[in-house]
Amino acid sequence: MLKPIPALKDNYIWVYGRENCPVIVVDITEIDRLLPFLRENKFGVEAVLLTHKHDDHVGGVAAFKRYFPDVPVYGPQECADKGATHIINEGEIVTPHYRIRVIPTGGHTPQHVSYVTDGHLFCGDTLFSAGCGRVFTGNYAQMYDSVQRLKNLPDDTLVCPAHEYTLSNLAFAESVLGDKSAVKNQQVFVARLRAQNRPSLPTTLALEKQINPFLIAENLAQFEAWRKAKDQF
Repeated sequence: MLKPIPALKDNYIWVYGRENCPVIVVDITEIDRLLPFLRENKFGVEAVLLTHKHDDHVGGVAAFKRYFPDVPVYGPQECADKGATHIINEGEIVTPHYRIRVIPTGGHTPQHVSYVTDGHLFCGDTLFSAGCGRVFTGNYAQMYDSVQRLKNLPDDTLVCPAHEYTLSNLAFAESVLGDKSAVKNQQVFVARLRAQNRPSLPTTLALEKQINPFLIAENLAQFEAWRKAKDQF
């Protein structure tokens, strides 16, 4: 079971669970739609994963903990004062039902992390469909290295970013990648989904390698130039 729960303007809270197991919740923005979803489906929660410290990813953690005070909340050091009870910057998390790889993916924030479990990548604001996150630290090399780290995951990895930015990202991708059929086809497909108010996510790493400029960039210089251009797009 994989469910993106819309929150705020364009965020997603991801809920993932194996059959007949408690679920994992990623980046609790708010609880207004999350709690009803958990209650209606009678889901227990095994762990909360935080990718980074920004309020649109951790703003609902305190409220969530009032209802689920015993659920461990994992996050990088920068989330220590945002509700994280277990600090994890890399390595592996082992819970009763899940093994979760923690990948350092700084760049958007200095200590941003991403998580992989059962072939699902929860990458917060590092990698989007057809895009990547803004570099708030000013460290483009760190962001480039992070994206390359994710690029090395298996092609069939399901990519679960934290924002619905796909259509705008595809427009930028078309502007820098030129007449690329995969980009045009995905624009048509995603526009249809969004017209039905359906999420464009998850995506796959194989597809992203065809449509995402920041995975296609040949070197740091090109990556940085495209990321700065996207900031002004």
